[in-house]
Amino acid sequence: MNKIRPVFLLMAVASAALLAYGFLTLPKEQPAHVEGFSSARVLEDIEVISRDHHSVAHPQERAAVRDYLEGRLREMGGEVSLFRYDSLTGPQNKHVEYTFDAVDVLAEFPPMKESADTTYLMMVAHYDSRYSQPMPADTVWSYGAADDGYGVGVILETVSQLLKSRQEWSQGVKVLFTDAEEVGMMGMKAIWANDSHVFDNVGFIINIEGRGTWGPALLFETSPGNEKIMDLYSDASRYKYTYSLTTVVYGFMPNFTDFTIVKDHIPGVNFSTIADINSYHTDKDNFSNVSGKTVQHYGEQILPLAMQYVTDPAYSDKDALRSDKDTVNFTVPLLGLFNVGETMYVIINVVIFMIFILLFGLEGVRGRLKPMRVFKTSCTVLFMAIGVLAVGELIAYLSSVIAGARFKPFGIVQGVQFDNIVMAACVALTAVAVSFVYWTSRCSAVRLTSGSLRASAASNAASRFAYSQLYGTLALMFVLSLVLVFVLGENIMFMIPLTVATLALVLWHVTSLKFWLLAAIILILLHAFSFLFALAMALTIGAFGAVLMLAFLDLMVLVPLADIYMTPEKTSK
Repeated sequence: MNKIRPVFLLMAVASAALLAYGFLTLPKEQPAHVEGFSSARVLEDIEVISRDHHSVAHPQERAAVRDYLEGRLREMGGEVSLFRYDSLTGPQNKHVEYTFDAVDVLAEFPPMKESADTTYLMMVAHYDSRYSQPMPADTVWSYGAADDGYGVGVILETVSQLLKSRQEWSQGVKVLFTDAEEVGMMGMKAIWANDSHVFDNVGFIINIEGRGTWGPALLFETSPGNEKIMDLYSDASRYKYTYSLTTVVYGFMPNFTDFTIVKDHIPGVNFSTIADINSYHTDKDNFSNVSGKTVQHYGEQILPLAMQYVTDPAYSDKDALRSDKDTVNFTVPLLGLFNVGETMYVIINVVIFMIFILLFGLEGVRGRLKPMRVFKTSCTVLFMAIGVLAVGELIAYLSSVIAGARFKPFGIVQGVQFDNIVMAACVALTAVAVSFVYWTSRCSAVRLTSGSLRASAASNAASRFAYSQLYGTLALMFVLSLVLVFVLGENIMFMIPLTVATLALVLWHVTSLKFWLLAAIILILLHAFSFLFALAMALTIGAFGAVLMLAFLDLMVLVPLADIYMTPEKTSK
């Protein structure tokens, strides 16, 4: 049986990779003739919208896009209003300061039985494209196919599908296409400041952005007090993809959307693609680079979410989604969305911490662990992790120099066309390096400590080494999880490996089945593949050091866990 375990291990790693890949590439595009949300129909709108540059520096082209959107909304039966704000001045670009008129487009679709206090869902996207963007080789202009053709097109298709069941609506729908978002959310700021009555009866906002042309659509931000919002999303949406950590991280980043203006006042969510940064605000944001799968992923999450909101009488109360509590949530391929309240999350942390401490103590009593050795291992892993972080940032810097791009440590770096290849290759090389160093150190430890050629002595020495490495890393994750849960309320990057490994070890000791260790390896890999992908795409190669460090720490759990799984147990002494 032991000879088969390496085969099972390889199959587990391959299965986790394939499952994660499938999760990150779903769902399939839907043609124009199908019922339900169709990415093909959305692409027809995007093709028209992105035909020309339509930034604040292109008033005629922008007006043509606005006229097209106004016509589409009227065709669907919307009550359309235009809100014009004259002679606005956006922030100065490196090349020119634009003065422009901003015209927001609002369409209302009341329910069949409208009342004076009807509550509305508002769907928001901006229709202007990015103005000139300096790049290493040239200054370019976006066509706005993804940013924000994705948002505009997805909203048009979503409303079209919602209208098929209008007789079932308890709430109405408002569509707000804002202007001049790219120059500091000027259109949204203007309507919020001058015509705030538009929002008076809005109980829920869905804002849609596009930072990149491909990859999954991520629910990356919610309004504060998101407990009821996330319950709705969890119940309604398909192919869910979100991490509450992204809301925390986004709050520290110098990025803003129209949702920023209203999120503290109206419950809502913010969706966006996060790959690829090199098409964001550049001439690569054009129709030839759009992804039907990405568009379909927006629709599979947003249409059911919107449908549930407008048809459920429980949301007739405008304040139905308000809460003073947040949730901690994350998605794992195959397992789906985990969504728990902050209090429950703290309780889960405490329980796992206590189980780990108890397990650590029992392993010490059994002679498998020596606290001082584990402490030294934790310190070594910590210093190595810091070194890996520095190496990751050095790789990012050298990549930027080679590409002629501006390097920003832990910042958004654009213009490194080979960034994704570099990041994927370096993570793979790190996995090989960690495995090699671990095996070399293991063999050395066995030779030094076994003192005998007997198989049992060598096996015991190997087990002690594996336990020391595994518990040293888990102890470090224990400390880091404890710190982060108090500082940020979020610690999933460390807590998930710690929880999975701890529970697997307990179940193994209780049942004597090493299957649990293999299951733990699969679960940690599933989380790591999807989470590190999201982190790398969101933070870009500028923060590759952080991504590589987290990958390293995961590997420092996975490699000894795999070793323990494959090593036969001779004796606990």
